[in-house]
Amino acid sequence: MAERVETAAVLGAGVMGMGIAAHLASAGIRTHLLDITPRDLPPNKDQDPNARSAIAADAIKNALKAKPAVFLDPGAAKLITPGNFDDHLDRLRECDLVIEAVVENIKIKKSLFAKVAKEVGPNTILASNTSGLSLAHMTEDLSHDLQSRSCVMHFFNPVRYMRLLEVVRGQHTSDATIARVEALGEFLGKGVVYAKDTTNFIANRIGTYALNQAIQVMDEYGLSIEQVDKIAGPPMARPKTGAFKLSDMVGLDTLKHVAQNCYDTLTSDPERNIFQFPPWITELINSGAHGRKAGRGFYKREGSETLVYDRGTKTYRKQAKVRFESLGAIKNIEEPGQRVKALIEQQDSAAKFAWHNLASTLIYSARLIPEIADDIVNIDRALRWGFNWDLGPFELWDAIGVRTSVERMQKDGMDVPPGILAMLSSGRETFYDGPRRQQTFFNLVNRAVAPVPVNEQHLTFVGLKQEADTRVVKKNLGASLVDLGDGALALEVHTKMNTIDDDVIKMMVTAREEAEKNFEALVIANDGGNFGAGANLMLIMMGAQSGEWSIVEQAISGLQNALQELRYATVPVVAAPYGLTLGGCCEIAMAADACQAHAETYMGLVEVGAGLIPAGGGCLRMVERWTGPVDGTNDAVILPFIAAPSLQIATATVATGAVHAQQLRYLLPTDGISLNRDLLLSQAKARALGMAKAGYRPPLPRTLKAAGIDTAKSIEMSIWGMVEGQFASTHDALIAGKVAHILCGGHVAAGTELTEQNYLDLEREAFLSLCGEEKTQARIQNLLMTGKPLRN
Repeated sequence: MAERVETAAVLGAGVMGMGIAAHLASAGIRTHLLDITPRDLPPNKDQDPNARSAIAADAIKNALKAKPAVFLDPGAAKLITPGNFDDHLDRLRECDLVIEAVVENIKIKKSLFAKVAKEVGPNTILASNTSGLSLAHMTEDLSHDLQSRSCVMHFFNPVRYMRLLEVVRGQHTSDATIARVEALGEFLGKGVVYAKDTTNFIANRIGTYALNQAIQVMDEYGLSIEQVDKIAGPPMARPKTGAFKLSDMVGLDTLKHVAQNCYDTLTSDPERNIFQFPPWITELINSGAHGRKAGRGFYKREGSETLVYDRGTKTYRKQAKVRFESLGAIKNIEEPGQRVKALIEQQDSAAKFAWHNLASTLIYSARLIPEIADDIVNIDRALRWGFNWDLGPFELWDAIGVRTSVERMQKDGMDVPPGILAMLSSGRETFYDGPRRQQTFFNLVNRAVAPVPVNEQHLTFVGLKQEADTRVVKKNLGASLVDLGDGALALEVHTKMNTIDDDVIKMMVTAREEAEKNFEALVIANDGGNFGAGANLMLIMMGAQSGEWSIVEQAISGLQNALQELRYATVPVVAAPYGLTLGGCCEIAMAADACQAHAETYMGLVEVGAGLIPAGGGCLRMVERWTGPVDGTNDAVILPFIAAPSLQIATATVATGAVHAQQLRYLLPTDGISLNRDLLLSQAKARALGMAKAGYRPPLPRTLKAAGIDTAKSIEMSIWGMVEGQFASTHDALIAGKVAHILCGGHVAAGTELTEQNYLDLEREAFLSLCGEEKTQARIQNLLMTGKPLRN
């Protein structure tokens, strides 16, 4: 097992340095954050320790106020100690890791390394967060011993949210150092890829090429800025930001710096000129249009409207509606690879542009092996994790068909790298082959087949099902029961966006029965982007509009009963929420005995956005969690404990992460938090089996002391104050009043003992009454049509 990092230092308190320090601290690592001593301190402050470390201290204060949040847990800021380079380099002696994150200037970095070398301990790893400068040049003056403990650890910004960590080893970097860095990266939840010591490493080299190539060729196809972004986004298996919106987000000046670094240093790259920005973009940058941070770039926000830069008039104009037959033909194709394949088979200008950019990027990526990476696996992972592409270049090449696409490339006069032709000549048709956990890839360097590196703790339902058909115990259209091994059963939901429908509810009941009969524990988990977006609103809408109230009531009762069965199952039930965990899916997680949540879990009871209230036990669970320790007979004591969840539900408050979810009590303080999404399922399984082996006993049904009608009326007065202040609509007030009514136990006196079923009955009654409201039906319809909540 690699030696753990318990104490670290980050040198440089800028955006990246502070982001790295915050993430280390959020993972429980004590961190020193050092920066320069402020210049021109007045004489009375020159020897003041606080003043001399003000740059680092201010960075921590600003990070605590940043949005989106820099820290997973704001309390972790206490683990960061500010300091400065002049007074505190001696602290490095206690550090297991030192990460340099100062300005991208090789002279400054070398000078700092020379000072650091005198202070670090004998086992300290010395890393640079450079985005593309030479590690060999940076470390050439260090001792051989320290070079063996040196590497690049290139985090992507924002550090908390971006998964990629590029690791670059030097000529003398030891295997032990790399093993420690890899273990730390995985612990921090990062996807580690191994890059070579070349300009801009992997992701920025290829990602910048793809972006710049799109800009270079757009005129050939007569495309505008907004047209390019529409094509170079999801239609090409890339993020919605496309090319130009991505540039605005990153910063035009930053992007130009990255591209210029490629142009200046890659003198032997045959496609070097791609990295030169056209004059009109340089002119835009020189005018101060640096993107979102400057208020304008390729796009400019004016009020509620986003304008786009017009190259002809050199002004901003309204965006034109983008329509292409090819984009219309693929809009309903969900699988990214199939979508791209269908797009490039079309014949309009959008499809031809997409093919030109895609083919060029694929060939360029292949040509860079082994210059920037040893294999296709590292390149694919770098682009998926660093640029958020749905598929890496070689995964995408497989999806569109290697042989047919190569034939088209050759017909277009493109020079296909020999390694690709060798693979096809060998009879192999794809770069990757085999089931997920035994997958192989074609090595373009030695032209042999090799296994794709996998972490045995990385469990996915796709991989488990590929191993053996017997893994699937039972299934229907909405969900499956999957044998995780070792006595653990999993309930996997696989509806669109993992929403809850009748099939899912039926499988919940079956899951409890099967787990109690043949397994030791039950895990509720999914693959995909999110744990779940809540209930299937279409079914609710159809029932409400047709007046089939029995169908709606049956759906609510079915969910309530299924979740209560899970709550009191005789085996432990552990949910593994991640990403969006909303509405009914939040209620599923709250009904479990415990949760093992991914750190980036955005959890909330958001039914008010659809004009409804939580009716799957969400209100009940909030009462349990907020009033459990309080005496329900004392109005003065209980009011704030009921007011808090009332406000959360009425405002559809969503947690900004798992720690925040604990503070909002969607998660319990005892619930586990996983930093690494890849390990979530295996850690949830371990938690469930651990509970089983520790002598699990189901909870006993409990009664709750109601807050009472007087508390509800106090909350309702506050609600109408918000209406009068125009912070809420009358329909918001109607819904919030029903929430308060449920949480306070209905028309009962304070201290009245109620059962869980009493609260569930109140939920169901309120839900049904709201379904009959025209404004609620309008909210549901708007959500279904636009995906956005309606304020009415």
